[in-house]
This record gives sequence, C-alpha cells and structure tokens, in this order.
Amino acid sequence: MPRLRDLASLIRSKNAGPFQLTIDVLFEDLDTFRRVAASRVLSSEQVASLYHLDPKDVRVYEFEPGRAIKVSFPRPVVSGDIFDSDVTGGQQYGPLVDLEVP
Repeated sequence: MPRLRDLASLIRSKNAGPFQLTIDVLFEDLDTFRRVAASRVLSSEQVASLYHLDPKDVRVYEFEPGRAIKVSFPRPVVSGDIFDSDVTGGQQYGPLVDLEVP
C-alpha cells in the first residue's frame, strides 16, 4: 500500500501564527488528490490521533482546484517558548509521511 509521501508532491508544515500549525499536502494530479481525500487518512480524527489532540481542535480543508489538503491545529506550545523545539513549525509534518493510503 502506498504511503502519503509516495503520492504527494509536497508535504510541509509551518506556523499559522504563534499559536497554530498548518500542514499542506499537495498533489500533482486531481485523481491522486481525490484518492487521498476519499481515503480519509487526513481526517480530523486521524490527525488528532497522530498528534495527541482532541479531534474538535483539528481542521481539515480540501481544496480541489489547487489539488491540496490543508490541516490546521493548535501548537502544543507557543512558538518561541522555552520548551518549543521547532520555532517555525517546519518539522511538524513528520508523522504524516508514513500514513498508508488505501
């Protein structure tokens, strides 16, 4: 079964302000976008499980014209906090790359 990293042309994360993270998953073609969207591997529940969050705090946006799925959720600590290990949020996409897509 292919993994998300095999199907996406880009998976990236970044801050959406000091209190939120956003993860973008982009696809080369519409069929692949639709396959991943229909699989629900990027559902609020799935992402919440991976990041130890409450599903109600995870927002998933599917944007078909851009062949993109965006996931946003609160940062575990505020950007720049003494306990923040990734001030820009650029390394937070890691748990998603190995998701298997049916």
